Amino acid sequence: MSTAAEAREIVLGGQRVSYLLRRSARKTLGLRIDHRGLIVGVPLRARLGDAEAFMRSHAAWIIEKLEARARSPQAVTPRFQADGGAVLPYLGQPCRLRLGQGNNQIRWHEAGDVPTLELALRAGAEPRLLLLKALQQRALLLFVNRVEEFCARLGRPAPPVGLSNARTRWGSCSSRSGIRLHWRLIHLPLSLIDYVVAHEVAHLIEMNHSPRFWSVVESLYPGHMAARRALRDAAVALPLI
Repeated sequence: MSTAAEAREIVLGGQRVSYLLRRSARKTLGLRIDHRGLIVGVPLRARLGDAEAFMRSHAAWIIEKLEARARSPQAVTPRFQADGGAVLPYLGQPCRLRLGQGNNQIRWHEAGDVPTLELALRAGAEPRLLLLKALQQRALLLFVNRVEEFCARLGRPAPPVGLSNARTRWGSCSSRSGIRLHWRLIHLPLSLIDYVVAHEVAHLIEMNHSPRFWSVVESLYPGHMAARRALRDAAVALPLI
């Protein structure tokens, strides 16, 4: 038998972490992270201090998993139908899709209140594939620019930048391959893209998620914790193309 989960907060590694405290007839303490965030299971008679000490002993694991979840590009929305007149998010704003005939050309029309992405398709061509190409081209150009900007703030040369289609990460940083950013970030407002870029660029200084790493992130992107929460919330509404 278990009681209702109690919403609480704790500071771990300098970060304020929300969690659900769930008491039950279990004999040991346990941690779980799902769509609701961090859930801490404790025995019915366990003291709050014991639960908090348990969380602090696993602080690095908790922060790493919550950060990975916050950066997760997984979507729960149905697959986007690339039809003429359909609307999809582009840099946080609606963008209308227009289909026509041509030689698989991509044309962006950004004047006016609602920008339009025109796909001039060959006979029998799949609109979805040309749409992916259009978004990924724009994404790479933008990401290279933003990585260069944030590297300049650190006084570091910009590493190679590539696109990712990873299932569980918005970005990655490697001393060998450089920075890779998920192309679906192009759907999001520039402020959230910049948070992910700042996170990965900070790894050029600290290849970990230590307090020093988060200090670098904060210097590059003040208020990064609010952006992380906003990114987590925005991810579930992105189209699946």
